[in-house]
Amino acid sequence: MLKKCIGGPSLILPTESIRIKDNLSYEEIPIQILDRQIRRLRTKDVASVKVLWRNQFVEEATWEAEEDMKRRYPHLFESGGNAD
Repeated sequence: MLKKCIGGPSLILPTESIRIKDNLSYEEIPIQILDRQIRRLRTKDVASVKVLWRNQFVEEATWEAEEDMKRRYPHLFESGGNAD
C-alpha cells in the first residue's frame, strides 16, 4: 500500500544541475567508491563496490559489481583510490 510522502525543502534538487534529457531521464554519474566487499559463492568470489552517485545521499549509495564499474568508470579506480 502506498503511503503519503511528506517532503521537505532538503529533498528538492535543482533541475539545472541534473541535465534532464528530452525523454525526462538523466544519467547517474558515480562520484566515489565508498566500500569494497567480496562475497563468496559456492564456486567463485564476487567483488562488489559501494558507489556514491551524483545527486544522491550517502544513505542511497548502491552495491555494484566491481568488474562492471571498472569497465565503465576506470577513473574511480586509478591511483590512490580504494583499488587493490
